[in-house]
Amino acid sequence: MASPAGNVYIPLGGDNSIAIVDAATNSVLGKITGIPNVHGLAGTPDGLYLIAGRNDERPVGAPAPTKPAAVSADEHTAHHAKTSNKSASKSMVTSSLSVIRLKDRALIQRIDVPGAVHHVAVGPQGRYAIVTHPTQDAVSLVDLMTYDVTATIPTGPLPNYAVFSPDGKNVYVSNAGNNTVSDVDVAKTIVLRNVLVGGSPEHLVLSRDGKRLFVNNIDDGTVSAVDIKLGKVSSTFSVGSTLHGIDLSDDEKTLFVASLGDDKIASIDLESGKMRTVKLGPTPYHLANIRGTGKIYISSADKPMAWVLDQASLKVVGEIAIGGKGHQMVHVIGN
Repeated sequence: MASPAGNVYIPLGGDNSIAIVDAATNSVLGKITGIPNVHGLAGTPDGLYLIAGRNDERPVGAPAPTKPAAVSADEHTAHHAKTSNKSASKSMVTSSLSVIRLKDRALIQRIDVPGAVHHVAVGPQGRYAIVTHPTQDAVSLVDLMTYDVTATIPTGPLPNYAVFSPDGKNVYVSNAGNNTVSDVDVAKTIVLRNVLVGGSPEHLVLSRDGKRLFVNNIDDGTVSAVDIKLGKVSSTFSVGSTLHGIDLSDDEKTLFVASLGDDKIASIDLESGKMRTVKLGPTPYHLANIRGTGKIYISSADKPMAWVLDQASLKVVGEIAIGGKGHQMVHVIGN
């Protein structure tokens, strides 16, 4: 059972598991195991499920994954015996998403997708997930009611991260291979426009009103602030080297950025543009605002742990032994 502050779920990649951390106490409560090579992770808006992406791939026709414990043998065979959509059938490789029910931490479904999954996002209505396939230069739109891939959409080389607009009608995708962010129409499953940002854009965070998108450019060491209505960069912040995790404070007045290349965390006041930094290492990696607590969690690319930082002081107030390399973290309140 989660505390009032909720739990933070941290995918551990090669450990084939997801660490569960109490957001109030920063204590590790356990792990969800048997989730292969999990990197991308997102929660449904109702707080009932996690959608976990597998960051490797196998040739089409290779043996299917072991059936989830909560799925009958007949259901598993029927699911893997069919090709769930035309787009997926064109790929020569396949990977999977895992659907995890949080009340009992059960793996209830695996969904075949056409390529390794880097990051995952779930729309505000909970109907669709979007997953990025860097090896396929595309993203897949997944129907979470039918467990089918409804479309695989080319966006650009090396799509990395994705976020939904507040109304769920658009998805913004960073393309690290051509320095753009694609604006995807979810209903039409097409790219409406591409916005030129900085060098090798990766992680993204969108303001709650959907008006401002913040983009980490790892080659430039900059953050691009994109005006969504105008479809162009409105301001740029120079932060450091090889940027990675990024998130907004609860009031969205402060932007937090992990600078992996020079072992620091930046806190940017978005009204004044002033930036504070604190040294943190080795290699600060994924970053998440833990809503309602005044804390951020930052994983390390080189150590099996995460730091807990106080947002106001930028002081380390805790360290968490998570047992692996932490990737796309999800904070769920209520489950």
